[in-house]
Amino acid sequence: MTFTAETGIIMADDEWGARVKGILKAELKRRNMGYRELAEKLAALGVQESERNIANKISRGGFSAVFFVQCLVAIGAQVVRFDGD
Repeated sequence: MTFTAETGIIMADDEWGARVKGILKAELKRRNMGYRELAEKLAALGVQESERNIANKISRGGFSAVFFVQCLVAIGAQVVRFDGD
């Protein structure tokens, strides 16, 4: 379990994974973008990930911070909201 200073809430690692997964999926949805298009945009950055691998990583929610940031850069996210609004 992990303690978050701003809320005082203790969350398990799998809860953090679900939160990060939700953030990435929301950013993709905001842009009406699927995993195939994300794979193409990642490839343009030199990151080779198949549509299937992306779907599996996001489904698990256990991807690295590097993958998370690569995805955000690939889709052109300038600001990411962590408060859920």
